[in-house]
Amino acid sequence: MFYQDTIAAIATSSKDGSISVIRVSGTQSYEIVSGIFYNKNMRSIDLSACETHTIQYGYICRDQGTILDEVLVLVMKGPRSYTAEDVAEIQCHGGYMVCQTILELLMEKGARIAEPGEFTKRAFLNGRIDLSQAESVMDLIQAKSDIAIKNSISQLRGSVKRKIVQLREMLLEDIAFLEAALDDPEHISLEEFPLRMREHTLYLKNELEHLLQNSQNGQLIKEGIKTAIIGKPNVGKSSFLNCILRSERAIVTDIPGTTRDTLEEEVRIGSTLFRFIDTAGIRETEDTIENIGIEKAKKEMKQADLVICIIDSGSELQEEDLYVLRQAEECPGVILYNKVDLPTVTDISMIPSYDNKKIISFSAVTGEGLDELEHYINELFIENKIHYNDEIYITNARQKESLADALESIGQLWNSIEMEMPEDLYSIDMINAYESLGKIIGETVEDDIIDKIFKDFCMGK
Repeated sequence: MFYQDTIAAIATSSKDGSISVIRVSGTQSYEIVSGIFYNKNMRSIDLSACETHTIQYGYICRDQGTILDEVLVLVMKGPRSYTAEDVAEIQCHGGYMVCQTILELLMEKGARIAEPGEFTKRAFLNGRIDLSQAESVMDLIQAKSDIAIKNSISQLRGSVKRKIVQLREMLLEDIAFLEAALDDPEHISLEEFPLRMREHTLYLKNELEHLLQNSQNGQLIKEGIKTAIIGKPNVGKSSFLNCILRSERAIVTDIPGTTRDTLEEEVRIGSTLFRFIDTAGIRETEDTIENIGIEKAKKEMKQADLVICIIDSGSELQEEDLYVLRQAEECPGVILYNKVDLPTVTDISMIPSYDNKKIISFSAVTGEGLDELEHYINELFIENKIHYNDEIYITNARQKESLADALESIGQLWNSIEMEMPEDLYSIDMINAYESLGKIIGETVEDDIIDKIFKDFCMGK
């Protein structure tokens, strides 16, 4: 599917910078850019005559003799380009006015402004990439950790596509054999087919369950590990947040109940992104507004991937402390024995021991225990929960939904096999699974869904 119109957009940040890139794609790319591009002798450069993947030096001019900017133009002829169309990229000096003026000149020559994500959409519709690869482009742009980058690159290189194509080919082969056998039972026997289907269905079921299980880790990779900071009032939750952020982000006072709402900040520790959420101190109170904050704190604690329970070493262990520890018992986390820079009242040995909670002596004032904490929580997830290898981590909610639909169909197919139902009943579930998997790579997805996906992209991509 190649378009008659030619699109253009600024592909770099809108902020002033040393260099900006203006991308042009379409059948008239070289004609349009050549109309404003001149060499050092002020002669027009015919980009269509240039070798592909070469860089041309010259000037962008309003007309012959009126120089606007000194530029480089990268020529990439289709199909060996990002969009699989003829592409020219103008590398000009950064700055709003320079870029906008060049863009306006391109519009005057016949290009139109690209819609958000239209370059990547064309790459998909022209068959250069599948839908999972297209979505990984945006994930790569928005990646906030090393693991997120590696996962996005893996998907961009086709890891999801290869797995989905493999599963669909297995289904298609069985569908084709079954349909042929039902149409021509005299020449094609179904005698061994139930055994073959049992093996294939079990394999598909296991693979889909594994992908869905990994998708939970995929969300952690993409969005960061949701980490709730909890404890009774004045144990040092806000001070801890400031300590791990290395900045005075949260308000810290000696007055109990200062934090009445949640405060969320992202911190990259090692190769992992953590979303730390400072919560209201949990206690009994008649203050209506503070109670709202406390309920939010309890909700965040239940929904968190990791919990930081803070105990004040300078005050006696109270029922509020024990309540917090009990509520967070099932969730992975750490107990911080805080304020160790001050005289202690509660001995560390008095804190109840939980199998999944490491107790770390800590001081938000001096930073004691901070390195140990960061190392521990990073290793907790990298080594035990989201260790990065060649696994496929689905991070996209749309893809996850399609996987779940495919697994449901495969589950129904498995039940039919177990109940020894007639083979002609297998086709419906097999086709449904095949189509659900096709939605992940864009083989069977509706046009309106495609439009919605690419509208979420940034301009110039």
